[in-house]
Amino acid sequence: MKIAKDTVVTLRYKVAETGGKLIEESREPMVYLHGGYNNTLPKIEEALDGKEAGYEVTLELQPEDAFGVRDESLLRVIPKSEFPPGVKVGGQLEGRTDDGQPHVFHVMKIKGPEVHLDGNHPLAGKALKFHLKVTGVRMASGEEIQHGHVHGEHGHHH
Repeated sequence: MKIAKDTVVTLRYKVAETGGKLIEESREPMVYLHGGYNNTLPKIEEALDGKEAGYEVTLELQPEDAFGVRDESLLRVIPKSEFPPGVKVGGQLEGRTDDGQPHVFHVMKIKGPEVHLDGNHPLAGKALKFHLKVTGVRMASGEEIQHGHVHGEHGHHH
């Protein structure tokens, strides 16, 4: 079966910096609903469209096609006194962007009385190399299409 809109794609992946340093390798297969549901990067969908199980590809994506360019307006320095006790580097919290939209921020460092936050994706600003291997393709169920994501094993559970 070929990958097309409203198919469920199972794949294994590796993500590396373009210099070769491995960032992440899938332990469990990634499963996503193909066809513009924002379940994976558009350039990955584009590369896999029309392919079948067994297909392998390596994509080199610039930041704008991967996790975006860095946005310095998403950096924050907040007094530690405004946080509950136990705030830790590596933690995440929901805050607001300059225009008031809810947004997830990562605690980057705690320096004396200040907490430094970054609302950029951890891989924003990086050119990345994705190695993908398609291990399965099936038709999506009506419910998966309606919900816009995969259900069941390695997918979404309600």
